[in-house]
Amino acid sequence: MTGPSDLVVAVDVGSTSARAGIFDAGGQRLARAEHPFATARPLPDHAEHGSDEIWAAVAAAVRAALTAARVAPARVAGLAFDATCSLVLLDAEGRPVSVSSTGEDRWNVVMWADHRAIAEAAEITATGHRVLAHVGGVMSPEMELPKLLWLKRHAPNAWARAALALDLADFLAWRATGRVVVSACTVTCKWTYLNHETPGWQHDLFDRIGLEDLPRRAGLPQKAAQIGSPAGTLTEAAAAELGLTTRCMVGVGLIDAHAGGLGLLGGVEESELDRRIAVIAGTSTCHMAASPAARPIPGVWGPYFGAMIPGMWLNEGGQSATGALLDHILDWHSQAPAGADRHARVVARVEELLAAEGPAMAGGLMVLPDFHGNRSPLADPSARGVIHGLTLDSSFDSLARLYYAACVGIVLGTRHILDAMDAAGYDIRVLHLTGGHVANPVLLRLYADATDRVVTLPREPDSVLLGIAAAAATAAGLHASLRAAAHAMAGPGREIMPTPQRQAHFAAEYRRFLLMQEQRRALDAIQ
Repeated sequence: MTGPSDLVVAVDVGSTSARAGIFDAGGQRLARAEHPFATARPLPDHAEHGSDEIWAAVAAAVRAALTAARVAPARVAGLAFDATCSLVLLDAEGRPVSVSSTGEDRWNVVMWADHRAIAEAAEITATGHRVLAHVGGVMSPEMELPKLLWLKRHAPNAWARAALALDLADFLAWRATGRVVVSACTVTCKWTYLNHETPGWQHDLFDRIGLEDLPRRAGLPQKAAQIGSPAGTLTEAAAAELGLTTRCMVGVGLIDAHAGGLGLLGGVEESELDRRIAVIAGTSTCHMAASPAARPIPGVWGPYFGAMIPGMWLNEGGQSATGALLDHILDWHSQAPAGADRHARVVARVEELLAAEGPAMAGGLMVLPDFHGNRSPLADPSARGVIHGLTLDSSFDSLARLYYAACVGIVLGTRHILDAMDAAGYDIRVLHLTGGHVANPVLLRLYADATDRVVTLPREPDSVLLGIAAAAATAAGLHASLRAAAHAMAGPGREIMPTPQRQAHFAAEYRRFLLMQEQRRALDAIQ
C-alpha cells in the first residue's frame, strides 16, 4: 500500500546556483538545498552558462533537499522550475550548441545579464513594431530576440546547427519531461509573444528583423502554456537523476522574479493589487505590479497578460545591478574585507555611523546605481553609474560611507520606478519584499524610509521558491487553481513602517538623485 503524494519540489535557478525546496500543500517548507554552477565571461558584456552543468546542479540540489527532508520520493506529487531569463541553444538531438565566442559547446546559455546585443536591441526598437508597446517602448538587450539576432549574425555555424532555443525555465521542463512546452510567462515577457492575442507570435516582426527562420531554428510551439498547467510527467532518466518517481507531474514554470511575484502577490485580493508591488531584490532587482487593467508605462516592461497571475496584467520594472553593484563597490575599495562575511562587516560599521550621525552620514556622497545600464524607468542600457562627492579619504570608514551611498542610490532607483508606475494609474503604498536584500538591515530599513512606503516581509522568506511551489502544486492537483494555490500557501510576515522623521531628508536626496540624472543626460548630449 502506497502512502499519500502530498508534497511538491520547487526548483529555482538563479544567476550562480540552483536551489530546491520541499513544500507541503499549505506552503510549509520542509527542506532546502543549493548547488552552484559556473559563469563564463569570455568578453566584456558577454556572460554564459552551460545547460548540462545547470541540470546537474538542479539534480544535486533536489536530491540533497529530499535527503534533508527525509521524505520518500513517492510522496512528491509535483515539480516545477523557475529560472533566470537566460537563453538555451540546442541541436536536433537536444545537445548543447555553443553561444560563446570561444566556440565551446559547453557554453550554450546566454545569461540574462549578457549585454552583447545592444545594437540588435536598438534595431528592433527602431522598427516601431506594436509589440514594443508591451515592453515599455524600448527593446532591452536582456530579452531573447536581440540575443537570437546576434547569434544568427555573429555565430552562423552555431545558428545553422540550432533546432531548439528555449528560455531556461522551459529548458528545464523539457529536460525533465522530454516535451517542448513554453510558458506564457517566459515567451510573453522575453520573446514578444502576445498572450492576449491569437496568434500570439508576431511573425511579421521576425520577418522584419531578419529572423524569419526563428520558428524553425527555435522549435517554437504555436501556443504558450499557462503557468501551473501540467507539462508532463518525469522521464525515467530525469526521475533517476532527480531522485523522484515517473509519477511526478512537472508544472509549467516561470521566470525567477515572476515566481517571486506570484509567491508575494498571488494571494492578494484583486481590489488591493493596485496598491501593492512585489520587489524581488538580489543580484538585480525586479518590481512586479499586477492589475486588472492594462497600463502601458514608458520604460517599464509590459503590460503582459497572464504572465504572472492568471487573468491579470503585469508591469515589470527593474534594476540590472543592485546586489551586484554592492559586490562591485567592495571589489573596488582597498579597505574592503575578504571572506563570506565581507558585506556584514561593512554593514555593521554603516549601522554604527548611522547611529552616531544619522541618515546624512554619507557626507555628500551620492551614487547613481546604473553601472550596468538603466532598465527602468529610463530604459537606457547605455546609461552608466555616477559617484558624486568623493574625497581623498581611503579609510575603512570611507568604504562604509560609499557603501551606504550606493544603498541609498539603489533604493532611490526603486522609488523612481514606483513613481513612474503611480503616474500611470497605480497607487503603490506597500512593498512586498523578498530576496537577498532582506538579509541586509541597512537596505531593509532604506526600502521603507527612502521610498516612504510600508515594507512587508512574507512568512516564507524565499518567496521565489514558494511561488514555483504553487505552480507545482497546481499541476499536481493539490489545489484547484494557481490563485488558490498561492492563497493557500502564502502567509503574512512582519511590516516595517517608514520613519516619519527621515522623510524630509530622503525627499531632498531624491531631488538630488533626479537632478544627477538630468546632469548625466546633459553631459552625454555634448558632442
